[in-house]
Amino acid sequence: GKRVYVKAYRGFESLPLRQIRRTLRKGRFASLMRVVIPRAAGSTVTRVRRNIGCRPAPAKSALHPPHTSAMLHAFVYLTTMIEFGHGTHVGLRRARNEDTYYADAALGLFLVADGMGGHQHGEVAAALVRDAVVDLVTSGCDLIQAVQGAAERLLAHPRHGVDVLPMGTTIAALRLTATDYEVAWVGDSRVYLWQKTLHQISHDHSLVQALVEAGRLSPQLAAQHPQRNVLTQALGVTASVQLRIGMARGKLAAGMGFLLCSDGLTEGVNDASIAHIVGRTDLAPQECVDQLLLSALDCGGDDNVTALLVRSA
Repeated sequence: GKRVYVKAYRGFESLPLRQIRRTLRKGRFASLMRVVIPRAAGSTVTRVRRNIGCRPAPAKSALHPPHTSAMLHAFVYLTTMIEFGHGTHVGLRRARNEDTYYADAALGLFLVADGMGGHQHGEVAAALVRDAVVDLVTSGCDLIQAVQGAAERLLAHPRHGVDVLPMGTTIAALRLTATDYEVAWVGDSRVYLWQKTLHQISHDHSLVQALVEAGRLSPQLAAQHPQRNVLTQALGVTASVQLRIGMARGKLAAGMGFLLCSDGLTEGVNDASIAHIVGRTDLAPQECVDQLLLSALDCGGDDNVTALLVRSA
């Protein structure tokens, strides 16, 4: 692979909101980071844009998910240019971040996982699933097989002593090839498609979504329902034989954008506001992600928030 050195913003996961804005506005750089960009097998890559910004620090263990990032990546995959931005924030009400994510343009794999279970359980579950999906996709599994395999690994993960707290996670994942895309999800982490307008590809595996689909609750009331965070499916909680992995496939076209996010974004920021930010072609993907995170914090920041925006150019 080709090695390039890029400047990196200092991660702002635990900084006050005013300092985050000041950091982004002034464009402060803090350190140098080496990035390895592998060449895709069989590719005719002739150029790779310079990465600018920063990316999350590698997780030191399953208990430490990646920190907030501010990096724009660009990668020529066969004949398709893929650009993406990514970030996560602990929010303004939580002590730890149980969200995690993964982004690799060379592998064509992007995912967001939102852990649950309290204490360190959510962090462990999300990190285990993230690593399992990456491992299985790298080994040749398709996205559905990888998510199913990750669920089985999480269910098999040993629980110590008399600990009966659940250890589960949602997942929203995207796999890109030169011509196609594949999406898989479990829980209420979402995948949106931008193609001149914003369209939600995924369907929440939640109690209120089931009520909406049954015609017993309107979408407007669902957004304010006190049980809107109750899930009907989650990796590590739902038995393998009962797990229903959502999936969608399609042809990849220039100008498409994919937003993967945890419910920390969609709980506070409505779809119209998300569409306004994601649709701004004057902003790079990373700038859009930064704006999405700030919007979630402006709306209260009650939960961990993670967003990953992938564009096909």
